[in-house]
Order: sequence, then structure tokens, then C-alpha cells
Amino acid sequence: MGNYKELIVWQKSVDLVTEIYASTQGFPKEEVYSLTSQIRRSAISIPSNIAEGAELETQLLISKNLNYLNLEEFENLNKKSTEISKNDQRNNIKTAKFTSSLSPNS
Repeated sequence: MGNYKELIVWQKSVDLVTEIYASTQGFPKEEVYSLTSQIRRSAISIPSNIAEGAELETQLLISKNLNYLNLEEFENLNKKSTEISKNDQRNNIKTAKFTSSLSPNS
């Protein structure tokens, strides 16, 4: 997928998550593990699914927007996540090439 961050639908869905978290903050405490959790998880799945494979980056960004992470923490975690993701993608390519070289039809 191209740069999902440029998609207006992704940008709006990140904003929606921030609004959902703010709106559900005042829900009754007995709802914290039921309705509050369900609404929040449903909302956060929208931008995460749009990002396809960059769910962690999306969730880190939302955490920063909610002031759960400061900018330095966000950048540090995001950098590490990106490095791991790139290494994983390279390993998947190597594995695919190796596997296809083992195929009797190769």
C-alpha cells in the first residue's frame, strides 16, 4: 500500500479515535471493560486496518495525540518499530526467494 498517511479517510479516522477516547472518558466505571473498551477498540481498528501492516505506528500516533506518549517517546518507539518492520520485510523476501528455489517447478 502507498502512503496511507496521505489518505483523508485515515487522517479523519485518527481524529475520530481521539474524539472517541475523549468522549468515553466520562463513561461509568462499570463500563470500562465492556462498552468503553468495545467502542474504543472498534474505533482504533479503523485507522489500523487502513494502514495495513503499520498498525503499531498508527496506535503510537494515537497515543501521542492523547498525550499518553510525549513526542520523544513517540519518535523513539516509532523509529524502533519501523526498523523492525523493514528487517521483517527483508527477511520475508529472502524466505520467499529461498522457498521458491526449493520448489520442484523452479
